[in-house]
Parts: sequence; C-alpha cells; structure tokens
Amino acid sequence: MAYKIISFFIRLIIRLIARVELSGRENLPAAKGYVIASNHIGRLDAALVYYALDRPDIIMLIAEKYRKNAFWRWLAKQLDGIFIDRFNPDLRALREAMKRLQKGGVLAIAPEGTRSRTGALIEAKPGGIYLAWKAGVPILPVAVTGTQDALVKERLTHFKRLNIKVTLGPAFTLPQEAKGKDREALLQEYTDEVMCRIAALMPEEMRGMYVGHPRLKELL
Repeated sequence: MAYKIISFFIRLIIRLIARVELSGRENLPAAKGYVIASNHIGRLDAALVYYALDRPDIIMLIAEKYRKNAFWRWLAKQLDGIFIDRFNPDLRALREAMKRLQKGGVLAIAPEGTRSRTGALIEAKPGGIYLAWKAGVPILPVAVTGTQDALVKERLTHFKRLNIKVTLGPAFTLPQEAKGKDREALLQEYTDEVMCRIAALMPEEMRGMYVGHPRLKELL
C-alpha cells in the first residue's frame, strides 16, 4: 500500500513539473530479476526510475550519508531501500541486494556512485556491476537527460516545466566464463562495457570520460 501511495505522488509530481519523453520500453527484460544501470546527474533521477518502470520490487541503494536524514530513513523504510557505504566495502548491503535480486527483484544502480557535476559521465565504480555479474541477470542500460540539479532549480524557479528524456537501451548479460582473467581487470572491462552502453544512448557532449573509448565506437 505504501508503495502505491508513494508511486502515485511521484508520478503526479513529475507530470506536473516535467514533460518526460520515455523511449525503449520494448527493451525491458522478460526476466523477473535484472539490474537497471543509469547515469546520475540529479536528485530527480531515482524518482524517474520509479516513474519509468512503476513496479514495487525495485531495489534502491541509498548512500549511507542520507541515513541521518529523517525523510530518507522514512522513505527507505517504505520502499524497502538499502543504505550502502559508497566509500568502503559494504558486504552487508551487497549481500542483501544480491538476495533480493536472485528472488526476482529489480536492482537500480548508478555505477558512477555520485551525481556528475557537469552532467557528463564520470568514472564508474564496479560494485553494482559485480552484483549483476555474480547473479547472472540481465543489465538494462538507461540514459537520463534534463535532470541536472542546477537546471531543475532554474526552470522551476521561473515556473517552467522540465524537458526530461529517459532512454532504455537493449538489455544484455555479462559473460560468466572468465578463465585466465584477473578478476580486477575483468570487473573493469565489464564496468566499461556497461558505461559505454549507457554513453551510446546519450548526446555526445554528455559521454564524458567514455567519449573516446574503443568499445563505445563499436556500439555507435
């Protein structure tokens, strides 16, 4: 019940403040459990995941620093979110996320780990990618544009609606066979694969540090 109420208000608020262009819904995996990997440019990004998918079993990872905030603690409880330490290995949070993922939940991650100040992609961390690989579930790359915090503030201050675009790319699964490969190098390769697939859905000026990556050139 709590999810339905929160989801209703999320969708209502987003429709009031923004025009959202959603494309690629045909790419949603048929599998019950999968990982959504998205770029992260603003505070509205998480709400847009709920807006785009509208399903109650989304597993949301929330930065540990927000645990001190009463609103975020309440929201995490209502949506069954998982607080995670972004700066240290958080095995408890990772195990919990893995357990729910294997039960058919949908894990939403922002591989960059924090909001990009410029809107362009920054270097990603492998934690969420590792979960998708170990669970053997599909990854759905998602690109979001138009939600930068400064842009949101500027437009809403002048009573202008936001123009937001959410693009869902083709889902894919990371190879499980990794014989003879160093684990750290393998995770870096897989992380780059995910980020290049996200970058391929974005305007060139937002591809950031992945703009010249050889894998991105293959995808375009």
